[in-house]
Amino acid sequence: MRSNAGTPALYLLMLALAACTRGGPDTQALLDPNSGGATTVSNATHRAFAQPAANLDVQRRGQFFIGNAFFNSPWVVAPATAGARDGLGPLFNARSCDACHNNDGRGRPPERPDERPISLVIQFATPVPGDNNEPGADPRYGGNLNPFAIGGVPAEGTVRIRHKEIHGTFSDGEPYTLLAPEYEFADLAYGELAHDNQFSPRVAPPVFGMGLLEAIPDSQILERADPDDADGDGISGRPNHVWNHLLSRAVIGRLGWKSNQPDVAHQTAGAFSSEIGMSSSLRPEQNCTPVQKECLAAPTGGEPEISDEIFAHIVDYQQMLGVPARRSLDSPQVKRGARLFLEAGCESCHRATFTTPESNDKPWLSRQTIHPFTDLLLHDMGPGLADGRADFEASGSEWRTAPLWGIGLQQIVNGHTLLLHDGRARNVSEAILWHDGEGAKSKQAFLGMSKADREALLAFVNSL
Repeated sequence: MRSNAGTPALYLLMLALAACTRGGPDTQALLDPNSGGATTVSNATHRAFAQPAANLDVQRRGQFFIGNAFFNSPWVVAPATAGARDGLGPLFNARSCDACHNNDGRGRPPERPDERPISLVIQFATPVPGDNNEPGADPRYGGNLNPFAIGGVPAEGTVRIRHKEIHGTFSDGEPYTLLAPEYEFADLAYGELAHDNQFSPRVAPPVFGMGLLEAIPDSQILERADPDDADGDGISGRPNHVWNHLLSRAVIGRLGWKSNQPDVAHQTAGAFSSEIGMSSSLRPEQNCTPVQKECLAAPTGGEPEISDEIFAHIVDYQQMLGVPARRSLDSPQVKRGARLFLEAGCESCHRATFTTPESNDKPWLSRQTIHPFTDLLLHDMGPGLADGRADFEASGSEWRTAPLWGIGLQQIVNGHTLLLHDGRARNVSEAILWHDGEGAKSKQAFLGMSKADREALLAFVNSL
């Protein structure tokens, strides 16, 4: 095995063997151009995340574009002549799905100190869980901060973000700087937050590929679960168990920053309820707390405000989005980066490959070999990334392994390269350097690489 400047070859060998013992692939499996199997689309423009799956039939393509219209169009205040599209608020973060997931991609924190957050949501919780082990809501502000409101209703407030610089050095002497965000709530309209309020800033993630992630069998997710670190590799991924309102029981979570949603329907209903302020059959409640009198008195857009038909179109749309194809796979630098990705142990959490089961209801998702680069499990990422907010069984320092597919197109699609749950990392390199806890060994391997090897690893990640 080749060695890297500043990194002992034996150490890298041990990391590579650890990846293999957890079912890791060889480098060839990391270089498949079709990340989404037959759903994969060849598009590297700003619309790369917004394409219909390549294997959709004509009828479903028609359904896709109906859902696309509802996903992108803004909702309006009730009552309105466009009754099918009214019911916004009374309190909200955004007027449409696309406002947070622009071009079906990743959101970002506010760019200016005086800018109210839209695609960065501040989620609240109390130390005591609510019903079905869901996070308990702040008694005055509910499940998250809504910085906008319809006329006559006071918006809840806003958040201001400052950054503290953290300096470090790679083993070859090159310095780096990380930005640690600090949050201050301002203009709170309904009194102080609860003294024991736990808050978590969360950027809107991309929505393409969610149908494929939803389709992965529980058995494949559990293949890499090792909650007690029985193999001694320092990685103890475990599933989150979350409440499924349709089944009235706890199931394995797979979507959301802490795997806190079981499927696309729950993810969508939760976002409509807490961030657009609209009710659905799955989440029929209004997002008003008892102290928010104007909110409680505001007109609604019906019960529920989103019809089951429109809701189904929006869910289907997200499930039908294609996954963008890989790029630059013939590059020697990218191929070398794939080997380094394995040697550094990255694949132990960012699992390359799953296979979906047969599906008669959603044939485009059926029997697909996919490469999302996530294990959908929770991992303790250390105190630096901890938000202190429990989410079902996820602790305040645990996060789901973020899927990496499409990450190299984020700049083109969304105009930025900000990463991690709160957008603190300005690029892939900084995201790696924030890893701690179960990700500490991989971070140390990255710190010990030569500049050429670091660039090769980053080139591989950006080919995804």
